[in-house]
Amino acid sequence: MSQNRSSLLQRAFALEWTTLAWNVVGSTILIASAWRARSVALAGFGLDSVVEIGASTVVLWELGGSSEARTQRALRLIAGAFLLLALYLVIQGVVALASHHHAQHSHLGILWTALTACVMFALARAKAVVGRALSNPAVVAEGRVTFIDGVLASSVLVGLVLNALLNWWWADPAAGFVIVYYALREFRAVTAQVTR
Repeated sequence: MSQNRSSLLQRAFALEWTTLAWNVVGSTILIASAWRARSVALAGFGLDSVVEIGASTVVLWELGGSSEARTQRALRLIAGAFLLLALYLVIQGVVALASHHHAQHSHLGILWTALTACVMFALARAKAVVGRALSNPAVVAEGRVTFIDGVLASSVLVGLVLNALLNWWWADPAAGFVIVYYALREFRAVTAQVTR
């Protein structure tokens, strides 16, 4: 293996481990914040972070030379997780809107989603560069998932801020529905990667 390829591979591993660590910490912070604030958007984004942990794990396996069967099994699990996330958020969002549920304000949730958006956009760009240089479609694809994570963080942030500043209670479940769209999109994309 050339020196340059070895260096790129090390960078790919570092990017995936960074994403994994961020999402492990983030899922804990987000789910705890969601519980305290009774926020559909924070709960959905916290669960999405759990799904992203699985996506990073799949790429780490792939970079480590794991078997095709193991990768396919992991992709099926990730696809199922995205589908369950979407179903959970649809039910929670409809219930929250129908009952006029008012989520509490979460300063920690606002801070963490703002930080997460910045970090995920930076990681996504780095993964795209490294993945293309390695000619590794798994790293490139996971970079797109990381970019979507940044978009979701931005969407949740907008919902939380609108709820906090303008008392737009419906902005919280509305941000959850944005996550539903992306969860279903990722479900279809991951399902398409699974060989029959």
